[in-house]
Formats: sequence, structure tokens, C-alpha cells
Amino acid sequence: MPALFSLSVIRLVWPMLVPAGSGIHEIIIKKSRFISEITPVTDPEEARAVLKAKKAEHPDAAHVVHAFICGDQRQFMGMSDDGEPSGTSGKPVLEILKGRGITNIIITVVRYFGGTKLGTGGLVRAYSEAASGVLDKLKTAELIHYSRFELKADYQFFNLIKSLLEELETADLEENFGTDIRITGNVPEDKASEFESRCIDLTNGTAEIEII
Repeated sequence: MPALFSLSVIRLVWPMLVPAGSGIHEIIIKKSRFISEITPVTDPEEARAVLKAKKAEHPDAAHVVHAFICGDQRQFMGMSDDGEPSGTSGKPVLEILKGRGITNIIITVVRYFGGTKLGTGGLVRAYSEAASGVLDKLKTAELIHYSRFELKADYQFFNLIKSLLEELETADLEENFGTDIRITGNVPEDKASEFESRCIDLTNGTAEIEII
């Protein structure tokens, strides 16, 4: 008997996001003050440095909870309850963060105890609310993967090349001027082939370019 219907599965791939700045949010729950902050980071070492600085900034706080995600595939994650009951603070913050599709980010939540215990469920809700609140304010940008390039060309093509570099949103440029122009920098991976071919066209085939 022939099948009555067929099923197709379409997988959607969403762009990876990174913070386009920092952010801060504050809530009061039963007189406890929760200050959540976002800081961009690129690796676990930076995340640890941010956490250390935050603890130094708030020496009288009861807890400085944190969670971070970094890496171009979100391959590095970490969290800490910092003395709160296990699983009631760092984990909820990390779970909120994981659901937003953001990388290269750390959230710290500073708690000043107000004298009333919140209980396990109350702590989970409080830290989740603190994380969600600061993330709701955050502006993000799409994570761009770059390829390194090295370019050598004659001086007469400098202005044309500079315009192309700006148009294709290259970054981290270094220019050296000697008998010819030598430029190194980063070009978005999805524009690398276009960059190479257009450099050749602009310089009548005389440019030397290497994409790494």
C-alpha cells in the first residue's frame, strides 16, 4: 500500500550572536538586592578575570554568582553558585544564557542579602529573573568568522583597495609602505573569495594576495 503522506524535515540554522556591549540590571526580592551584569569575553581566562574584578568591586556582597559561554561554537561553558545552595543560582543563570544563542559572554549576579531566606525554589526564580532581565536589555551582533589575508600591490591602486577594504568590512588592518603597499588584516570568511577576485580585477592582475 502506498504511503498516504511523506514527511520532510527542515533544519534551520540560526546565526551565533555575541554581545554588542555590556549591560546591567537590578531587582529587589524580599529585601535582597540582585545586580546582574553582562560583560563580553572571548575565552575562559577573560571570564575568570571579570569574575575576580567583580568580587573585588563588591567585597560586602553575600554572593557573586556567575555563568559564562564563549568560543565560536559555544564550546566553553562555566558557572558557580558561590556559596548558594547547589543548583539554585549558577545553573539557572547558565540555562537562561544557553537558551539565548549567545557566546563570548559572562553574566555575574551580585547578591546583597536582605535578611529573608528565599528557599530553593525562590533562589532559582530570583537568579533566573536577574539573568533574563539583563539579557532582555542587551544588544547583540552576529558572530563573524574571519580569514587572515596578506596583500601586496602598487601604490597607484591604494585608494581603490582602501575602498574595497571598507566595503567588505575587513578588520585589524596593518599597512606597511615601502617599494610597494603591503596590507594584512582579517576579511569575513564568506567574503574572502570575492575579496581576492576583486583585488585582482582592481589591480589589473598585478596584486599578490594570500588568504590564510
